[in-house]
Amino acid sequence: MISKQRQILHMILLHTFTAGFALVMMYPLLWMVSSSLKDTSEIFVHAHQLIPSTFKLDNYSNGFKGFAGISFAVFFKNSLIVTILSVIGTVISSVLTAYGFARIRFRGAAIWFACMMTTMMLPSEVLTIPQYILFQKLGWINTFKPLIIPSFFGGAFFIFLLIQFLRGIPKELDESAKIDGCGLFGILARILLPLLISPIITVAIFKFYWTWDDFFSPLLYLNSPKLATVALALKNFSDPTMQTDWGALFAMSVLSLVPVVLVFAGFQKYMVDGISTTGLKG
Repeated sequence: MISKQRQILHMILLHTFTAGFALVMMYPLLWMVSSSLKDTSEIFVHAHQLIPSTFKLDNYSNGFKGFAGISFAVFFKNSLIVTILSVIGTVISSVLTAYGFARIRFRGAAIWFACMMTTMMLPSEVLTIPQYILFQKLGWINTFKPLIIPSFFGGAFFIFLLIQFLRGIPKELDESAKIDGCGLFGILARILLPLLISPIITVAIFKFYWTWDDFFSPLLYLNSPKLATVALALKNFSDPTMQTDWGALFAMSVLSLVPVVLVFAGFQKYMVDGISTTGLKG
């Protein structure tokens, strides 16, 4: 009886702590959603109140009008173009590179693999100036090319993740496919790709998050307001020299999270499976 009471008390304490911790983690998001429904004059005066005194739904319509005559629909379109093409490029290049390292024997493979892993240790700030000079000489500044084309050359983290998964797949499957007449690309397309669905979706989700939320790269390479992504547009929406419509700004911030939430909700299962199975098989 005493043991059962202790177990119940333990469960109550555990759920209370979990709920409290979840509330702390969710509070910034709840505050942003609440602020998107408040009048600008009320946001910081009654910042502690999550329930607005009056719901101002026109913050969303006002915010969607954008600024400088450019609607936020343009910024969402720009972000979708950059993000989707970057995801496609990263997935294709990372799968091909990982397949080469994991399944194909070639001279200097260990050296090239070490060089690839070394790039993971380089801070991105170290590469900023050389990359900018390179893209400037190529005439890519103020275009989407610096944000998209590098993705078609893979990413060390994603390649390593896929390599670890491929190493857990028995090579006997490759040998059986060779007997049936499959070449290298046939083995990849018919045998390995169906087994790589979970890690590929994991790669796509991470790349989607990082590209959609990226602020520094668009700030560095995009000068025209019409080319701005959502992250950059949100920064430009606030004007320190004039009165900022904070309600509209928070409304657009809430809308900017919608694609991220939808992707996470739709592919969460694959992401968890991809990470867990990669760790087990690595």
